[in-house]
Amino acid sequence: MNGHVNVTSRIIVPCRFAFFNCWRPKTQYNGEQKYSLVMVIDKNDGETIDMIEDAIESIKGQSLQVWGGRIPNNLKLPLHDGDDEKNGSPMFKNCYYMNAKSKEPPQIVDSNVQPITDQTEVYSGCYGKVSIVLYSYNIGGSRGISAWLGNIQKLKDGEPFSGRINAKDEFVVMEG
Repeated sequence: MNGHVNVTSRIIVPCRFAFFNCWRPKTQYNGEQKYSLVMVIDKNDGETIDMIEDAIESIKGQSLQVWGGRIPNNLKLPLHDGDDEKNGSPMFKNCYYMNAKSKEPPQIVDSNVQPITDQTEVYSGCYGKVSIVLYSYNIGGSRGISAWLGNIQKLKDGEPFSGRINAKDEFVVMEG
């Protein structure tokens, strides 16, 4: 049996946004157009980490049939340790991270659940919540659990991850 399974778990993840590609889809390695972001989760946020790990364990237990009756040794999991896998990158220091993707555009709202239409307001580096659906898969011998991107709520601004310096901080006003 190949493909996605009807074993899912919907959760809302408080996080910081990185690699925010949710205004326009990006072409993936397989040629598909998808919306995506990376959720950066502080390792000190034990409640969120526990919620994600509990959802992953629940899906593992319900997905044995699609994985041939057992949990594969090489099972791909969605939660990654930024210190181990992205060492040297300041945005992932002391954090976990998860990727989420969708073919459909997410709704992007503010703290009052009002639509945000100004694309400069939500960016890599701001904080908010992301609804995701974790699901199991078995496609072409690759087995794992992934995150489907639902909707996004921006809660507050943060230092942009772009590394770009504001022009006002870099230049002075020139006369004449």
